[in-house]
Amino acid sequence: MPDPLRLGIAGLGTVGAGVIKIVQRKAAMLQARAGRPLSISAVCARNRDKDRGVRLDGYAWEDDPVALARRDDVDVFIELMGGADGPAKAATEAAIAAGKDVVTANKAMLAHHGQALALAAEERGRVIRFEAAVAGGIPVVKALTEGLAGNEIIRVMGVMNGTCNYILTRMEAAGLPYGDVFDEAAALGYLEADPTLDVGGIDAGHKLALLASIAFGTEVAFDAMELEGIERITIEDIKHAADMGFRVKLLGVAQMTGRGLEQRMSPCLVPAASPLGQLENATNMVVIEGDSVGQIVLRGAGAGEGPTASAVMGDIIDIARGTRLSTFGQPAASLKKPKTAKASVPAPYYLRMALQDKPGALARIAAALGDAGISIDRMRQYGHEDVTAPVLIVTHRTSRSALDEAMEGMEKTGVLTGRPVAIRIEDV
Repeated sequence: MPDPLRLGIAGLGTVGAGVIKIVQRKAAMLQARAGRPLSISAVCARNRDKDRGVRLDGYAWEDDPVALARRDDVDVFIELMGGADGPAKAATEAAIAAGKDVVTANKAMLAHHGQALALAAEERGRVIRFEAAVAGGIPVVKALTEGLAGNEIIRVMGVMNGTCNYILTRMEAAGLPYGDVFDEAAALGYLEADPTLDVGGIDAGHKLALLASIAFGTEVAFDAMELEGIERITIEDIKHAADMGFRVKLLGVAQMTGRGLEQRMSPCLVPAASPLGQLENATNMVVIEGDSVGQIVLRGAGAGEGPTASAVMGDIIDIARGTRLSTFGQPAASLKKPKTAKASVPAPYYLRMALQDKPGALARIAAALGDAGISIDRMRQYGHEDVTAPVLIVTHRTSRSALDEAMEGMEKTGVLTGRPVAIRIEDV
């Protein structure tokens, strides 16, 4: 019988416990599929005494993840601690230096340090696998690096944060304001310890940056991403979108254009009848467009114990089988530094603003749009609120740069009460 593949697991939260459950309960199935036994040599976490709903007495315990990463009886270091820096990064670097393969669910670490870690791993003939870092149980990394490797990728887009999708769909279904649903999501444990990672689009942006690197053969460029969260979306926006046949989604889009790599994570309106428009609750969806294959839609659970542990196990089994892939689908040394570009593909935009209730206010806004070369498709003025008049405008297709120029012009009119909200209407 082949020697077992020996695992060291750092981080025993929801996902770490889920991985241990699969290894313990599915040993025969895993061995048959991997071609060799899988065994856990040692584990590491901050608290030895916590009840995690799984037996740990058969494994060695390390208090220091770096020590775990260096153990002679560990072949694959499983990093499930999280965090862009600190113990996760130090332990991953130690594992690579000690000649271990790495499986991680840590999108933040890879979004900020993926290039350096990939170079270090590949120089030593090691692999870093990270299916669990992007869209939970959806095998999108494997799809891009393997199944679609023969395609030139045109565009990658998707809903990659289940918490944001839960908040937006719950607002619509229950007619509740953002603040109420945010509190509900927090009570359900859906939010990160720092909620801005979710609602600010940062978590989803990390994931999109990793997919863009694979799709377009570039170094990970998270710092160049356009980021906007859902904090300013109101129940009125949700209702207006529905009236027009759209739904609001926190949508990530990456594409290579003549001007460079566009990466944006922002609220968008998508057709209610589209696959993305029909996505409910905490589910994720990734849409990939290739020159040969056309459009591929991948949908599934984006988080949680089972789906994320499933993705970790898929990577472990690939390593057990002897599958050796470059971290981002091609050698890290061959990845190019991307020339980054802001969104240039024209699109219609939804604009919501509050104007001072005085003569000529709306005309000044229309003039600011016209001066920027933007024409109005439709416009509505709603009932007055004290001394302000809520206004909704949908533009014809325009560039983001022209819209920014128009919004700057609007600010100078002196008739706005607060910043306008601009939401791109995405062609999906």
